[in-house]
Amino acid sequence: MSETTHSPARVGRAGIAGWLMFDWASQPFYTLITTFVFAPYFASAVAPTPELGQAWWGYATGIAGLTIAILSPILGSMADATGPRKPWIFLFSIMLVGGSAALWMAMPGASDMVFWVLVAFAIATIGAEFAIVFTNAMMPDLVDEDRLGRLSGNGWAIGYIGGLISLILVLGFMAGNPETGKTLLGADPWFGLDPAEREGDRIAGPLSAVWYVIFVIPLFLFTPDTPRKRTVGSAVSHGFKDLKATLKSLPDDKNVLMYLIASMFYRDALIALFAFGGIYAAGVLGWSLIQIGIFGILLSITGTFGAWLGGMLDDRFGAKNVILWVLVILLLCCVGVVSTSREHVFFFVEAAPRMPGDAMFSSLPELVYLALGGVIGAAAGPMQAASRTLLIKLAPRERMTQYFGLYALTGKVTSFIGPFSVAIATDLSGSQRIGMTPMLVLFAIGLVLLTRVHVARPE
Repeated sequence: MSETTHSPARVGRAGIAGWLMFDWASQPFYTLITTFVFAPYFASAVAPTPELGQAWWGYATGIAGLTIAILSPILGSMADATGPRKPWIFLFSIMLVGGSAALWMAMPGASDMVFWVLVAFAIATIGAEFAIVFTNAMMPDLVDEDRLGRLSGNGWAIGYIGGLISLILVLGFMAGNPETGKTLLGADPWFGLDPAEREGDRIAGPLSAVWYVIFVIPLFLFTPDTPRKRTVGSAVSHGFKDLKATLKSLPDDKNVLMYLIASMFYRDALIALFAFGGIYAAGVLGWSLIQIGIFGILLSITGTFGAWLGGMLDDRFGAKNVILWVLVILLLCCVGVVSTSREHVFFFVEAAPRMPGDAMFSSLPELVYLALGGVIGAAAGPMQAASRTLLIKLAPRERMTQYFGLYALTGKVTSFIGPFSVAIATDLSGSQRIGMTPMLVLFAIGLVLLTRVHVARPE
């Protein structure tokens, strides 16, 4: 890996492409493992009950998130202080690859392996998030400041496409239905994967690992690194001092502080909503891997459309107004999710459940859940995009970079609250439906606090 100095203007297309490929390489971990394939499989088939599975998965996610929250701001400062990022990316890539590959051991009903499966998942999550910290720190060395937004946006787009392709690959060619033995496309699973042993679900871990190893190579080969600036020990001290100075600056602008706190709550709720949506569908509605995968594809499509539409609404009505309306929509959707079971919708409306042999999504509760998921996907994009825009409206122009650093920090510091609250509520109540109710509280708190944020600049 390179140790020479590179001017952003001189970084060629191969170097930029190598950096962009990191998002392509890492996204299947989030798509296949944390959201649409492995997490629902774990809760419905590995854990003793779906309720325990949801709770245990929440604890593992929360512990990983707490670890990330504590260390990522310091590691971010260290990334700037030490210089070379690739050694750190390589170290955390080992955690991501090793933890993901180990998920293959999660056989159906293997309750004796649950602890080790959760440990592997937590290790992989920590590795993935820390690798992102150091990869993001490379951005200013690759392009000029006026091209950073385009670079970041292209990375997100390429990552989204990679995640979608990996999901189609698993659903269409690897994961067979335990009842029919066929994949979503009606074919026999590749590599002789046994549907009865749920090997198509378990392959999500090893596939994510292999995918990452193959597609992260261009980053190490072609993307230039920065020279060493200081020792690791000195960088650690610098990281703590930089974090302390950043936190000290927060009380100076109570309006921005109020916004950061508000966004903390509603972003935590959104993280939990996506993390447990598939698990909830598997346990409460009895959805199979294929159904959850189709659900994931639907959310991806509506999310793309929502982000496009949200940008126009942002310019027309203002970022704060967009976020407020989206939060109201998400609150209503959460009520709809919690009120849906196999026999009821909206708490009191009775509905016939889908019977064995019926077509997928043939019952009213399933159709309602699909519709709610589509709306949630469409609302998530505008909320995330408008949140960045609103910060630009609120933060002092001369300190914009520092405030975006605070925005990233507050997003990480409490990222464990949503998963932990869902886990605790599920554990105490023994109900997946009650376990999802903390998200209502988090969205509501974010909504109320956001109403107290004042936008001085014209929107």
